[in-house]
Amino acid sequence: MPAATTASGKKLQKATLKKLEALALGVCRDLAKTKSPAIDIPLRTLSNVNFNAQKRIIEMGKDTQQRFFFNISMVKKFTETFYLSNECRQLIEAGKTTSLRDLFYMAKPDFEAASREEYEQEESDAITEDIEVTVDSLREELNLFASNRGALVGQLTIVDQGDTIDGRRMGSGGWSIPSIVEPNIVQFKKCDAKFILLVEKDAVWRRFNEDRFWEKYKCILVHGQGQPPRGVRRLLYRMANELKLPLYVFVDNDPWGYYIYSVIKQGSINLAYESRRMAVPDAKFIGLSSFDREKYDLDLSVTMKLKDEDVSRAKQILGYPWFQKKEWQKEIRNMLKEGRKLELEALSRKGISFVTEEYLPGKLKRKEWLD
Repeated sequence: MPAATTASGKKLQKATLKKLEALALGVCRDLAKTKSPAIDIPLRTLSNVNFNAQKRIIEMGKDTQQRFFFNISMVKKFTETFYLSNECRQLIEAGKTTSLRDLFYMAKPDFEAASREEYEQEESDAITEDIEVTVDSLREELNLFASNRGALVGQLTIVDQGDTIDGRRMGSGGWSIPSIVEPNIVQFKKCDAKFILLVEKDAVWRRFNEDRFWEKYKCILVHGQGQPPRGVRRLLYRMANELKLPLYVFVDNDPWGYYIYSVIKQGSINLAYESRRMAVPDAKFIGLSSFDREKYDLDLSVTMKLKDEDVSRAKQILGYPWFQKKEWQKEIRNMLKEGRKLELEALSRKGISFVTEEYLPGKLKRKEWLD
């Protein structure tokens, strides 16, 4: 069932088309006034990113740059912006979706012929992000998707493009989370879950699934294969807000695990313009902790020495505004003091199902998480 055939799909389609049309009408107005056509592109730079302490998310500032048609250095990008916008408009009107790679090829011949230069996908992707932030629409609302990466099982029934998916009957692989999970595509039905558990790694997620942790503890079990892609983050946001479920994040005890958690909780610097539709400020960090080796009597042999880049990244994270709580400062400083890091799989040293039968159940019962 095409997205546009649902009532919510038609409403979203109409709103997105209106935004794209408004972009073009602005140029038409400039031409009518014999002005150089221009568009304002919000700046996607570190200097234009702020942490909103009240909302507890990373936000993009209000700085913009103008892109003019009658400017030799800007005309190519100006033209690309409207060419790709028109391709997205046609996709929406046809009720079809495509990948960023397809979009690149759809534009490639024309731009190569016009500029006599090779047209690279990096250029196409950057312009697509410009369009996304300029019209204030998710890439997914422009009918652009990415490869599926992530899976879900647990106490939730989903309707995906008209097909009913029972998360309780998804076997060993789970439901493959698509990159477009907007309400017109994915709807939530019966939910018996008490919380959501995001596991960093597929291999550890499989242990939780095989042990049917989601059944015993009434939860929704998700993984994003490391740093969760946009579709997984957007789905977590929707489940947390629409189903009113707490979200717990289970990642490696290293600076990169901490960063994955912070992206889920506050949003990412690179996608600051989408934090309000992806970040889950109430997400809780449930492990691994830098204090777990001693607490659970794990052998030193299952730890790994911090590399120089780990130390550098940890010190950088220490300065982030959203890691200033004393509990987090203590956590990160202890990891630096120990000079060691732990992967989730290290818990297997205590037994193959130690993580699902003792570690996580104990932490949940004792409310041993960081906020």
